[in-house]
Amino acid sequence: MDMTVTAWETELTPTNGSDQSFHQLYTENIFLQLLTVIVALVGLAGNAVVLWLLGFRMRRNVFSVYILNLAGADFLFLCYRFIHTIVLLLDFDFVLGLMSRFLLPVSVFAYVSGLSFLSAISTERCMSVLWPIWYRCRRPSHMSAVMCALIWTLSLLLSILEGNYCGFLIGNMHHVWCPVWDFITVAWLILLFVLLSGSSLALMTRLLCGSHRVRPTRLYVTIVLTMLAFLLCGLPFGIIWFLLFWFPSDSKTFFHLYMTAIPLSCVNSCANPIIYFFVGSFRQRWWKRRHTLRLVLQRALQDTPEVDEHGESLRRETLYMSGGSLRQE
Repeated sequence: MDMTVTAWETELTPTNGSDQSFHQLYTENIFLQLLTVIVALVGLAGNAVVLWLLGFRMRRNVFSVYILNLAGADFLFLCYRFIHTIVLLLDFDFVLGLMSRFLLPVSVFAYVSGLSFLSAISTERCMSVLWPIWYRCRRPSHMSAVMCALIWTLSLLLSILEGNYCGFLIGNMHHVWCPVWDFITVAWLILLFVLLSGSSLALMTRLLCGSHRVRPTRLYVTIVLTMLAFLLCGLPFGIIWFLLFWFPSDSKTFFHLYMTAIPLSCVNSCANPIIYFFVGSFRQRWWKRRHTLRLVLQRALQDTPEVDEHGESLRRETLYMSGGSLRQE
Protein backbone atom coordinates (compact mmCIF):
# COMPACT_ATOMS: atom_id res chain seq x y z
CA MET A 1 0.00 0.00 0.00
CA ASP A 2 2.71 2.47 0.97
CA MET A 3 4.67 2.02 -2.25
CA THR A 4 1.50 2.67 -4.28
CA VAL A 5 0.73 5.79 -2.27
CA THR A 6 4.29 7.04 -2.66
CA ALA A 7 3.91 6.72 -6.42
CA TRP A 8 0.64 8.68 -6.25
CA GLU A 9 2.20 11.45 -4.20
CA THR A 10 5.34 11.86 -6.29
CA GLU A 11 3.30 12.04 -9.51
CA LEU A 12 1.03 14.74 -8.10
CA THR A 13 2.99 17.78 -9.29
CA PRO A 14 1.66 20.90 -11.02
CA THR A 15 2.73 20.09 -14.57
CA ASN A 16 -0.60 20.18 -16.43
CA GLY A 17 -1.72 23.73 -15.80
CA SER A 18 -4.60 23.60 -18.27
CA ASP A 19 -6.27 20.64 -16.57
CA GLN A 20 -8.97 22.01 -14.26
CA SER A 21 -9.58 18.70 -12.51
CA PHE A 22 -5.87 18.37 -11.89
CA HIS A 23 -5.74 21.80 -10.24
CA GLN A 24 -8.71 20.91 -8.07
CA LEU A 25 -7.05 17.65 -7.02
CA TYR A 26 -3.78 19.44 -6.36
CA THR A 27 -5.51 22.12 -4.24
CA GLU A 28 -7.36 19.51 -2.19
CA ASN A 29 -4.12 17.62 -1.67
CA ILE A 30 -2.30 20.73 -0.42
CA PHE A 31 -5.19 21.58 1.93
CA LEU A 32 -5.24 18.05 3.41
CA GLN A 33 -1.46 18.10 3.84
CA LEU A 34 -1.56 21.45 5.66
CA LEU A 35 -4.36 20.12 7.84
CA THR A 36 -2.26 17.05 8.62
CA VAL A 37 0.69 19.23 9.66
CA ILE A 38 -1.45 21.35 12.01
CA VAL A 39 -3.18 18.37 13.60
CA ALA A 40 0.12 16.51 13.95
CA LEU A 41 1.74 19.47 15.74
CA VAL A 42 -1.14 19.72 18.22
CA GLY A 43 -1.08 15.95 18.77
CA LEU A 44 2.68 15.89 19.29
CA ALA A 45 2.41 18.55 21.99
CA GLY A 46 -0.49 16.80 23.72
CA ASN A 47 1.08 13.35 23.68
CA ALA A 48 4.40 14.80 24.86
CA VAL A 49 2.61 16.22 27.93
CA VAL A 50 0.97 12.84 28.62
CA LEU A 51 4.31 11.06 28.25
CA TRP A 52 5.97 13.50 30.66
CA LEU A 53 3.25 13.31 33.30
CA LEU A 54 2.75 9.54 33.24
CA GLY A 55 6.43 8.78 32.77
CA PHE A 56 7.98 11.09 35.36
CA ARG A 57 5.33 12.89 37.43
CA MET A 58 2.78 10.22 38.35
CA ARG A 59 2.80 6.80 39.89
CA ARG A 60 2.01 4.18 37.27
CA ASN A 61 -0.63 1.48 37.70
CA VAL A 62 -2.66 -0.97 35.63
CA PHE A 63 -4.29 1.35 33.10
CA SER A 64 -1.88 4.26 33.21
CA VAL A 65 0.83 1.88 31.91
CA TYR A 66 -1.30 1.22 28.83
CA ILE A 67 -2.11 4.92 28.42
CA LEU A 68 1.59 5.76 28.64
CA ASN A 69 2.49 3.27 25.91
CA LEU A 70 -0.47 4.35 23.77
CA ALA A 71 0.77 7.94 23.98
CA GLY A 72 4.20 6.72 22.86
CA ALA A 73 2.69 4.95 19.82
CA ASP A 74 0.60 8.02 18.94
CA PHE A 75 3.63 10.28 19.29
CA LEU A 76 5.67 8.04 16.98
CA PHE A 77 2.87 7.89 14.39
CA LEU A 78 2.44 11.68 14.43
CA CYS A 79 6.21 12.20 14.11
CA TYR A 80 6.29 10.14 10.92
CA ARG A 81 3.20 11.83 9.49
CA PHE A 82 4.54 15.31 10.27
CA ILE A 83 7.96 14.66 8.69
CA HIS A 84 6.47 12.87 5.69
CA THR A 85 3.94 15.65 5.00
CA ILE A 86 6.56 18.40 5.35
CA VAL A 87 8.76 16.58 2.83
CA LEU A 88 5.83 16.35 0.41
CA LEU A 89 4.94 20.04 0.81
CA LEU A 90 8.53 21.12 0.19
CA ASP A 91 8.81 18.71 -2.76
CA PHE A 92 12.03 17.02 -1.59
CA ASP A 93 11.92 14.04 -3.96
CA PHE A 94 15.31 12.65 -2.90
CA VAL A 95 14.29 12.67 0.77
CA LEU A 96 10.94 11.07 -0.09
CA GLY A 97 12.68 8.09 -1.67
CA LEU A 98 14.77 7.58 1.46
CA MET A 99 11.72 7.86 3.69
CA SER A 100 9.83 5.34 1.59
CA ARG A 101 12.55 2.79 2.19
CA PHE A 102 13.46 3.32 5.84
CA LEU A 103 10.67 5.25 7.56
CA LEU A 104 7.51 3.69 6.14
CA PRO A 105 7.83 0.67 8.48
CA VAL A 106 7.70 3.20 11.34
CA SER A 107 4.18 4.15 10.27
CA VAL A 108 3.12 0.49 10.18
CA PHE A 109 4.80 -0.12 13.54
CA ALA A 110 3.12 2.83 15.25
CA TYR A 111 -0.34 2.12 13.84
CA VAL A 112 -0.30 -1.59 14.71
CA SER A 113 1.05 -0.98 18.21
CA GLY A 114 -1.50 1.80 18.85
CA LEU A 115 -4.41 -0.44 17.88
CA SER A 116 -2.90 -3.24 19.99
CA PHE A 117 -2.73 -1.00 23.08
CA LEU A 118 -6.33 0.12 22.57
CA SER A 119 -7.46 -3.51 22.32
CA ALA A 120 -5.50 -4.41 25.46
CA ILE A 121 -7.03 -1.50 27.41
CA SER A 122 -10.56 -2.38 26.37
CA THR A 123 -10.10 -6.12 26.98
CA GLU A 124 -8.56 -5.66 30.42
CA ARG A 125 -11.25 -3.21 31.47
CA CYS A 126 -13.92 -5.61 30.24
CA MET A 127 -12.37 -8.44 32.28
CA SER A 128 -12.26 -6.28 35.40
CA VAL A 129 -15.99 -5.57 35.04
CA LEU A 130 -17.27 -9.02 34.01
CA TRP A 131 -15.09 -11.06 36.39
CA PRO A 132 -14.09 -8.64 39.18
CA ILE A 133 -13.23 -11.26 41.81
CA TRP A 134 -11.03 -13.31 39.49
CA TYR A 135 -9.46 -10.14 38.14
CA ARG A 136 -8.50 -8.78 41.56
CA CYS A 137 -7.30 -12.09 43.01
CA ARG A 138 -5.68 -13.89 40.09
CA ARG A 139 -4.33 -11.17 37.84
CA PRO A 140 -0.48 -11.06 37.79
CA SER A 141 0.82 -7.84 39.28
CA HIS A 142 3.10 -7.02 36.32
CA MET A 143 0.71 -8.07 33.58
CA SER A 144 0.39 -4.57 32.09
CA ALA A 145 4.14 -4.13 31.65
CA VAL A 146 4.53 -7.62 30.20
CA MET A 147 1.66 -7.10 27.75
CA CYS A 148 3.08 -3.75 26.62
CA ALA A 149 6.50 -5.31 26.05
CA LEU A 150 4.93 -8.13 24.01
CA ILE A 151 2.90 -5.66 21.95
CA TRP A 152 5.95 -3.52 21.14
CA THR A 153 7.96 -6.61 20.21
CA LEU A 154 5.28 -8.16 18.01
CA SER A 155 4.51 -4.86 16.25
CA LEU A 156 8.21 -4.22 15.62
CA LEU A 157 8.66 -7.75 14.27
CA LEU A 158 5.72 -7.40 11.89
CA SER A 159 6.86 -4.02 10.59
CA ILE A 160 10.47 -5.15 10.08
CA LEU A 161 9.48 -8.34 8.26
CA GLU A 162 6.95 -6.45 6.13
CA GLY A 163 9.55 -3.81 5.30
CA ASN A 164 12.20 -6.42 4.52
CA TYR A 165 10.12 -8.63 2.26
CA CYS A 166 7.88 -5.97 0.66
CA GLY A 167 10.57 -3.64 -0.64
CA PHE A 168 10.85 -0.92 2.01
CA LEU A 169 14.25 -2.02 3.31
CA ILE A 170 15.85 -4.09 0.52
CA GLY A 171 14.06 -2.67 -2.52
CA ASN A 172 12.55 -5.99 -3.64
CA MET A 173 8.82 -5.38 -3.78
CA HIS A 174 8.01 -8.69 -5.50
CA HIS A 175 9.54 -11.04 -2.96
CA VAL A 176 7.65 -14.32 -2.61
CA TRP A 177 7.10 -13.72 1.14
CA CYS A 178 5.61 -10.24 0.65
CA PRO A 179 1.97 -11.41 0.18
CA VAL A 180 2.37 -13.72 3.18
CA TRP A 181 3.42 -10.94 5.55
CA ASP A 182 0.81 -8.59 4.06
CA PHE A 183 -1.83 -11.20 4.84
CA ILE A 184 -0.51 -11.76 8.37
CA THR A 185 -0.45 -8.02 9.11
CA VAL A 186 -3.97 -7.47 7.78
CA ALA A 187 -5.24 -10.55 9.65
CA TRP A 188 -3.67 -9.26 12.88
CA LEU A 189 -5.34 -5.87 12.40
CA ILE A 190 -8.71 -7.55 11.81
CA LEU A 191 -8.25 -9.67 14.94
CA LEU A 192 -7.41 -6.57 17.00
CA PHE A 193 -10.43 -4.74 15.64
CA VAL A 194 -12.75 -7.65 16.47
CA LEU A 195 -11.26 -7.85 19.97
CA LEU A 196 -11.63 -4.10 20.46
CA SER A 197 -15.20 -4.04 19.18
CA GLY A 198 -16.30 -7.10 21.19
CA SER A 199 -14.84 -5.93 24.49
CA SER A 200 -16.15 -2.38 24.00
CA LEU A 201 -19.63 -3.69 23.23
CA ALA A 202 -19.58 -5.94 26.30
CA LEU A 203 -18.40 -3.01 28.43
CA MET A 204 -21.14 -0.71 27.13
CA THR A 205 -23.77 -3.41 27.63
CA ARG A 206 -22.72 -3.88 31.25
CA LEU A 207 -22.83 -0.13 31.80
CA LEU A 208 -26.20 0.56 30.22
CA CYS A 209 -28.22 -2.67 30.38
CA GLY A 210 -29.11 -5.41 32.83
CA SER A 211 -29.97 -5.53 36.50
CA HIS A 212 -26.33 -5.45 37.62
CA ARG A 213 -25.34 -2.25 35.90
CA VAL A 214 -22.07 -0.68 36.95
CA ARG A 215 -21.94 2.99 37.86
CA PRO A 216 -19.82 4.85 35.30
CA THR A 217 -16.56 6.42 36.42
CA ARG A 218 -14.23 8.85 34.72
CA LEU A 219 -12.06 5.92 33.65
CA TYR A 220 -15.06 4.35 31.90
CA VAL A 221 -15.77 7.59 30.05
CA THR A 222 -12.12 8.00 29.08
CA ILE A 223 -11.92 4.48 27.63
CA VAL A 224 -15.24 4.74 25.78
CA LEU A 225 -14.38 8.11 24.21
CA THR A 226 -10.94 6.83 23.20
CA MET A 227 -12.52 3.81 21.49
CA LEU A 228 -15.06 6.01 19.69
CA ALA A 229 -12.29 8.33 18.48
CA PHE A 230 -10.44 5.38 16.98
CA LEU A 231 -13.54 3.90 15.34
CA LEU A 232 -14.42 7.24 13.75
CA CYS A 233 -10.96 8.56 12.87
CA GLY A 234 -8.33 5.82 13.14
CA LEU A 235 -10.19 2.89 11.61
CA PRO A 236 -10.59 4.39 8.08
CA PHE A 237 -6.80 4.31 7.65
CA GLY A 238 -6.76 0.57 8.37
CA ILE A 239 -9.73 -0.02 6.06
CA ILE A 240 -7.95 1.71 3.17
CA TRP A 241 -4.92 -0.42 3.91
CA PHE A 242 -7.11 -3.54 3.77
CA LEU A 243 -8.78 -2.46 0.48
CA LEU A 244 -5.48 -1.70 -1.21
CA PHE A 245 -4.13 -5.07 -0.10
CA TRP A 246 -7.02 -7.02 -1.62
CA PHE A 247 -7.88 -4.67 -4.51
CA PRO A 248 -4.70 -2.91 -5.71
CA SER A 249 -5.58 0.14 -7.75
CA ASP A 250 -4.12 3.45 -8.91
CA SER A 251 -7.49 5.16 -9.39
CA LYS A 252 -8.25 8.64 -8.12
CA THR A 253 -10.96 7.25 -5.84
CA PHE A 254 -8.43 5.33 -3.76
CA PHE A 255 -6.16 8.35 -3.76
CA HIS A 256 -8.97 10.59 -2.39
CA LEU A 257 -9.85 8.02 0.25
CA TYR A 258 -6.24 7.65 1.36
CA MET A 259 -5.57 11.39 1.47
CA THR A 260 -8.69 11.85 3.60
CA ALA A 261 -7.79 8.95 5.90
CA ILE A 262 -4.34 10.43 6.70
CA PRO A 263 -5.54 13.57 8.54
CA LEU A 264 -8.28 11.49 10.17
CA SER A 265 -5.66 9.09 11.55
CA CYS A 266 -3.74 12.09 12.89
CA VAL A 267 -6.94 13.40 14.48
CA ASN A 268 -7.29 10.05 16.25
CA SER A 269 -3.78 10.27 17.72
CA CYS A 270 -4.32 13.94 18.57
CA ALA A 271 -7.73 13.36 20.19
CA ASN A 272 -6.53 11.02 22.95
CA PRO A 273 -4.72 13.67 25.09
CA ILE A 274 -7.65 16.06 24.54
CA ILE A 275 -10.04 13.35 25.78
CA TYR A 276 -7.94 12.76 28.91
CA PHE A 277 -7.85 16.41 29.87
CA PHE A 278 -11.49 17.01 28.93
CA VAL A 279 -12.74 14.12 31.06
CA GLY A 280 -10.43 15.10 33.92
CA SER A 281 -11.63 18.71 33.98
CA PHE A 282 -15.32 18.06 33.32
CA ARG A 283 -17.65 19.42 36.04
CA GLN A 284 -14.74 20.91 37.98
CA ARG A 285 -14.88 24.49 39.25
CA TRP A 286 -11.59 25.92 38.09
CA TRP A 287 -12.00 29.24 39.90
CA LYS A 288 -12.23 27.61 43.33
CA ARG A 289 -9.10 25.50 43.19
CA ARG A 290 -5.88 25.51 41.29
CA HIS A 291 -5.93 22.61 38.82
CA THR A 292 -2.69 21.36 37.35
CA LEU A 293 -2.41 19.15 34.30
CA ARG A 294 -1.24 16.35 36.54
CA LEU A 295 -4.35 16.52 38.70
CA VAL A 296 -6.59 16.70 35.62
CA LEU A 297 -4.96 13.59 34.16
CA GLN A 298 -5.36 11.82 37.49
CA ARG A 299 -9.07 12.59 37.49
CA ALA A 300 -9.42 11.23 33.95
CA LEU A 301 -8.10 7.87 35.26
CA GLN A 302 -10.29 7.90 38.36
CA ASP A 303 -12.06 4.55 38.82
CA THR A 304 -14.51 5.39 41.63
CA PRO A 305 -17.97 6.95 41.12
CA GLU A 306 -18.18 10.60 42.09
CA VAL A 307 -20.65 11.82 44.67
CA ASP A 308 -21.41 15.52 44.78
CA GLU A 309 -22.86 16.92 47.99
CA HIS A 310 -24.94 20.16 47.87
CA GLY A 311 -23.64 20.92 44.40
CA GLU A 312 -20.03 21.05 45.52
CA SER A 313 -17.17 19.08 44.01
CA LEU A 314 -15.49 16.35 45.97
CA ARG A 315 -13.00 17.67 48.48
CA ARG A 316 -11.07 14.47 48.38
CA GLU A 317 -10.91 12.23 45.32
CA THR A 318 -10.07 8.59 45.71
CA LEU A 319 -8.00 7.60 42.74
CA TYR A 320 -8.17 3.88 43.35
CA MET A 321 -7.76 1.82 40.22
CA SER A 322 -8.02 -1.90 39.70
CA GLY A 323 -4.64 -3.19 40.71
CA GLY A 324 -3.12 0.08 41.89
CA SER A 325 -3.60 3.70 42.90
CA LEU A 326 -2.42 7.13 41.89
CA ARG A 327 -0.82 9.58 44.25
CA GLN A 328 -2.95 12.66 45.02
CA GLU A 329 -1.41 16.10 44.71
